[in-house]
Amino acid sequence: MKKNEVPQDKGNLSNINMKELVYATDEKGNYTTALSTGWEPKTIALSNSIEEISERIAIAKELVDKNEASPIYYLMEVNRMDIAILASYVGMWQWRVKRHFKPSNFNKLNDKILQKYAATFNVTVNELKNFKTQ
Repeated sequence: MKKNEVPQDKGNLSNINMKELVYATDEKGNYTTALSTGWEPKTIALSNSIEEISERIAIAKELVDKNEASPIYYLMEVNRMDIAILASYVGMWQWRVKRHFKPSNFNKLNDKILQKYAATFNVTVNELKNFKTQ
């Protein structure tokens, strides 16, 4: 797109008076940079993504409150991770991490394993053991 055609729609960045750096072409057809306050399709996609994440967090909170999932599942969602990312942070196989989502398995974890999760989620082992959703 040409530099003078860079979208200036009201976007997520306009609320905090910031602009996004984008690439555009100048009058001679050379690539250059331009500032944009937002682009409606991008804003819609980002809003939809945030809404989906919020729904997943709410579901995880409900499952933890009902003792149907462990705090690890909830904290994974709050920290916008998936099983693959979480498994790589704690250095375990994905199937093993998934087992720890069950309260019965979570309650049997030793402090060494809990410490890996606690460090990943930036909480203490004690907070993880006595976890309460907000």
